[in-house]
Amino acid sequence: MSTTYRTLAISDVEIFYREAGAADAPVLLLLHGYPTSSHMFRDLIPLLAPHFRVIAPDLPGFGQTKAPPRGRFDYTFDALAVVVDRFLRALEINRYAIYIFDYGAPTGLRLALAHPERVTAIISQNGNAYEEGLGPMWALFRKYWQEPTKENRDACRVTMTPEATRGQYLTGSDPEKMSPDGYELDIAYLARPRMDEIQLDFVLDYRTNVAAYPAWQAYLREHRPPLLVVWGKNDPFFLPPGAEAFRRDQPDAQVSFVDAGHFALETRVDEIAEKIIAFLGNLPGK
Repeated sequence: MSTTYRTLAISDVEIFYREAGAADAPVLLLLHGYPTSSHMFRDLIPLLAPHFRVIAPDLPGFGQTKAPPRGRFDYTFDALAVVVDRFLRALEINRYAIYIFDYGAPTGLRLALAHPERVTAIISQNGNAYEEGLGPMWALFRKYWQEPTKENRDACRVTMTPEATRGQYLTGSDPEKMSPDGYELDIAYLARPRMDEIQLDFVLDYRTNVAAYPAWQAYLREHRPPLLVVWGKNDPFFLPPGAEAFRRDQPDAQVSFVDAGHFALETRVDEIAEKIIAFLGNLPGK
């Protein structure tokens, strides 16, 4: 099945999104992370499309989605969730499974907490919701959260260099299986004018995600959504204990690891797709 590339106006945001699969198939929403876009799902979508209606938007501040500049749009995770919710409403989608990765996790979990009746299942691929998942590499950001000074904000810019972006992709993954297309596109996106300030706004606002961990964990305990956790075990940003922790609040969670780093889809897409298809295919009422 071919992938289509569309845009949809949501107030003053023009959402770019990829879509594939039959219109009447179960919906699977794919939410990307930093610093990428729906492009990260380019290899996954064709594998899932025979089974699901797959929808992958670019979040505001990322990829091909067009949003107002800082000062006219609030680049926070609350705002991302509001836009995605309105996007789904505009598409008249009221039941869906969510694939959450990196920044897609706080976005998707906000949706699940606000509308638990709409979420049929959650797939977390290195999408963190636990303190134990945050490794030592978060120390720089934590300092900025605790003291949001210009000096601490500027110190975080080192994480947006081309070298840092390449490292996010290559660390913990087989370099011979890693196409440069993904990280080179992300490097280009990050180099756009004023993008650094937008991303630093998200860095500061990430503290609200950590503060929300208890609420998201309570949601998992109360609603027990079907949960598949597939983790790149060599991820230095979101550590394996963060994957295992999901079982604490959702004991029926399926937790597994693949031999990859943060961007596990880049080198383990077939393995992850198989897990997703089997997991969603075995849900009650499927």
